[in-house]
Amino acid sequence: MALLSVIRRWHFRDGMPIREIERRTGLSRNTIRKYLRSGAVEPRFKVPDRPSKLDPFAEKLAGWLQIEAGRSRKQRRTVKQMHADLVALGFDGSYGRVAAFARSWKADRQRDAQTSGRGTFVPLAFQSGEAFQFDWSEDWAIIAGKQTKLQVAHTKLSHSRAFIVRAYLLQTHEMLFDALTQAFRVLGGVPQRGIFDNMKTAVDRIGSGKARQVNARFAALASHYLFEPEFCNPASGWEKGQVEKNVQDARRRLWQPMPSFPDLDALNAWLEERCIAQWGQIAHGALPGSIADVHAAEVASLMPLGRPFDGFVEHTKRVSPTCLVNFERNRYSVPASFANRPVSLRIYPDRIVIAA
Repeated sequence: MALLSVIRRWHFRDGMPIREIERRTGLSRNTIRKYLRSGAVEPRFKVPDRPSKLDPFAEKLAGWLQIEAGRSRKQRRTVKQMHADLVALGFDGSYGRVAAFARSWKADRQRDAQTSGRGTFVPLAFQSGEAFQFDWSEDWAIIAGKQTKLQVAHTKLSHSRAFIVRAYLLQTHEMLFDALTQAFRVLGGVPQRGIFDNMKTAVDRIGSGKARQVNARFAALASHYLFEPEFCNPASGWEKGQVEKNVQDARRRLWQPMPSFPDLDALNAWLEERCIAQWGQIAHGALPGSIADVHAAEVASLMPLGRPFDGFVEHTKRVSPTCLVNFERNRYSVPASFANRPVSLRIYPDRIVIAA
């Protein structure tokens, strides 16, 4: 996934010839052409289901490690002793697998301890079209006469400081994909990189330093729009301080007094109009003129948006004998010919598509 994204950025964004990509990656030119011509942003592989023998015992082992970490060195059980105890409980895997789990657990614990300390703060400056920052917040509005808690997506260009705010009911993958697609539409293009925190809809696992195991669908989104995702260090909100401040400013400018609308679409249309209007009212600060003036000059540096990303999340379900599909405590009917058959549920922010 990462290599495919890099190949697309080198060719479509930087204009690098296929011969040079071949030299850098070691892939054949035919393979590179196949990826570029297909327009694929998410390679698909048939991965066999190979669950680890340790999975059913992982929670218990992690609990043991936590207990032993609080004991003195002389009183701690060794990993070999824990392996023997797991074997007595029915585990038939190797000692090496248990030892690897223990090493990973200790490394994560040490990393959390290191990131909890205070760091050094360096002011950041951004070139035109270089980056955008993204964050979520929780705010309230009156929707259809009822006070409703909303999950609000904030996207802000780091150079011009142009921002867009969009409200949803949940912070799920499909909401994130729609929020970024709509933000790029309003902002007039896509910057070269995006700065995010370690939200679960983008990061499956945090590694050492800046290493991240990125969610496959989020990586597909980044590959489609050709931006390079970057993730802040844990508990380091200053690394995307512009959008953090935008969350605070938006509460004063947009959510007080509490807005009231008949539905979410009407609220989002109003939010888009208000954000664009405020660009012309707020001075940029670091550069002459307003945010709107600087944004007008930055648009030429942004990558063209192209076709929107098909931002669904897919689930495989089996139709019940009564021709129903269950998803999040709701049941949806399908034609009787699909009873007892597997189908694909594609979840969008505003609809569900069932494909077979």
